[in-house]
Amino acid sequence: MDRGELTIGDLYIEITPNTLDVMKYTNLVSDPGAGAIASFIGVTRDTFDGKQVERLEYEAYVPMALKKLLELCEEAYTKWDLKKVAMAHRTGVVAVGEASVVIVISSAHRIEALEAVHWAIDELKATVPIWKKEFFEGGEVWKENAESRARLLRKEEGSS
Repeated sequence: MDRGELTIGDLYIEITPNTLDVMKYTNLVSDPGAGAIASFIGVTRDTFDGKQVERLEYEAYVPMALKKLLELCEEAYTKWDLKKVAMAHRTGVVAVGEASVVIVISSAHRIEALEAVHWAIDELKATVPIWKKEFFEGGEVWKENAESRARLLRKEEGSS
């Protein structure tokens, strides 16, 4: 299974091999009480560490990824006064210039929406079971998110 979606109240989560439609997610979080809609769109770039990137491929353990995304949404609601949340992630091949992840959040005020989006992408990369394989000229490699690794190390250091 390479896809799944979940709608619970004012949150929408999707994992799909299809192109991500940013306006779809923006429309899903639109709310008459929202004074702000903030978004993050993660896009495949053409180079990394001086290598020409050809494409990315994502794999996900979809049932667990949906569960973790739901937990992130629920936690975001406890941290900020949000109206609606939409999170979507691609699986399969994602070409250079295409979106691999979209997070869109609405709230009454911009600070809550902006902070929640920033937090959500960091948490998604650190905790959701979605893996990235990078294909470049002359090779391929499974990528670990360095930001996530550093965050987890800081967390471990703080707990000892």
